[in-house]
Amino acid sequence: MNQGPAVSDLATIVAEATPAGRGGVGIIRLSGSGVCNIGKTLVGHLPAKRQVETRVFRAADNSVIDQGLVIYFQGPASFTGEDVLELHGHGGPVVMAMLMQRCIELGARQARPGEFTERAFLNNKIDLTQAEAVADLIDSASQAAVRNAVKSLQGAFSERINGLVVKVTHLRTFVEASIDFPEEEEDFLADQNLIDQLEQMMAEVISILSNAKQGVILQEGLQLVLVGEANSGKSSMMNLLSGQETSIVTEIPGTTRDVIKENIVLDGIPVRVLDTAGIRDSIDPIEREGIRRTVKSIEQADAVLWLIDWPAEIGQGQVLSQDALRAFMHARLIDLRRVLFKGADLEKPLVVILNKVDLLDSTHLLGDAPEPDTVYFSTKTGQGLSEMMAVLKEKLGLDIHPEGLFSARRRHLLALKVASEHLQLAFQRLTEESAGELMAEELKCAQDALGEITGKVRSDELLGKIFSGFCIGK
Repeated sequence: MNQGPAVSDLATIVAEATPAGRGGVGIIRLSGSGVCNIGKTLVGHLPAKRQVETRVFRAADNSVIDQGLVIYFQGPASFTGEDVLELHGHGGPVVMAMLMQRCIELGARQARPGEFTERAFLNNKIDLTQAEAVADLIDSASQAAVRNAVKSLQGAFSERINGLVVKVTHLRTFVEASIDFPEEEEDFLADQNLIDQLEQMMAEVISILSNAKQGVILQEGLQLVLVGEANSGKSSMMNLLSGQETSIVTEIPGTTRDVIKENIVLDGIPVRVLDTAGIRDSIDPIEREGIRRTVKSIEQADAVLWLIDWPAEIGQGQVLSQDALRAFMHARLIDLRRVLFKGADLEKPLVVILNKVDLLDSTHLLGDAPEPDTVYFSTKTGQGLSEMMAVLKEKLGLDIHPEGLFSARRRHLLALKVASEHLQLAFQRLTEESAGELMAEELKCAQDALGEITGKVRSDELLGKIFSGFCIGK
């Protein structure tokens, strides 16, 4: 169970809850046991709880700092679970700084990043996945990411984890109780219902993990690398996807020497596109360094778009049958893969883009693309863009519209994988070894791994890492 905040954390905290800079409205937020005393000194008597009233904000010499709205939330019926006061003043940076300084003079201290949300977690107002969803909602780069963050904030992710924890705990309790009666252990280890329950739990973890992977992609974004030989159209593809002339496009091979990056939203998915140096033999040390960085980008990518100058590959005057085209393409891909992925991860999701098809006549485009996961494309006209995204999402197992999605983070994926591994080991202990005690231990490890997701099992180091990435004032 979550503990209350440590004694050192009980100080009243204050922070500006609105972004720094000039604005029509600026909000100062306070939380803690000293809120009432600070508020009464600063604005006179406080309004009734959850009521909005206009007040004058006064300095130590009783001069007026500003005039604005005051809202008082009495704990525990507040976001943090403590007394909370919000001062809505005019959003000038000097005004906000004067109000902040006055609150500190009256006994508050500057809040750490994420400390308001951290107190909400420590006071059992929200769990850890909901706390993280607050930051995810603020940082969302697409509408789909916003929807998923809201679902997590409302408890969709937590409910699935907590429901699974209940099942694992129930099964573990049953196993441990049965171990205490050796004469019954053989019977319960052979119980088909026990096997069925474990299989259902393993399937549920895999289902949650699949949704969480998609949640991570939609929240953190997809890193997509454009690779290919020189003059295959990578820079034109970058400009098409970004909607602006991000990369220089010329007929001179080797124009792109470094990795060029652009953040975009593509088909509802936040994407970081990397345009890389063309793969070719070169004695130019700068171009060779660019190619080395290309390989490094491939290793770090979530997926790869491999562009091929299709007219140059098949020849303008050559007409191939469907079977001959497929055989040619298959052999060429093997050759290019060997050159391109030298030293890099071969298992990356890969979409092959047969580019510049606008330069070919219909005799060279024989129905569907000749190999799986390949798309006919034109960076000049945009032909093939929807097909490319369909293949890419299929390769990633990504569907941005299902009801079961929620925002997630990479630490959640790790915890789910650990839980899945322990459940599989528990299944092995049961079905292959008939080892009840070992099975119970694996179930405990799975339960602990799931508990790390919601914060029921937690460490101060984990909390510090999570909340340090929050905005100050949130």
